[in-house]
Amino acid sequence: MTEPLQSSGDLAPGSGRISVPEIAKRLSIGRLAVYGLLERGIIPGVRLGRRWIITRRAYLAWEETCGVRSGAGLPVPTRGNGVS
Repeated sequence: MTEPLQSSGDLAPGSGRISVPEIAKRLSIGRLAVYGLLERGIIPGVRLGRRWIITRRAYLAWEETCGVRSGAGLPVPTRGNGVS
């Protein structure tokens, strides 16, 4: 028999998911602001019905890069381009 699914409030801090209140606390913003960032696709997450599923791994990768996706932004300067 399988274990019942846990609600996000029951998950331990070291689990594979991170909660909206935990993200809000880490970013020093309100929960509604986090939901707005999720809705706009700024914070990585998947919506299932009325709930958001945010994996800890994806969130921490996003936080580490300040939300900048790879390949975005200014080009990286290369050596030997004549600029000192």
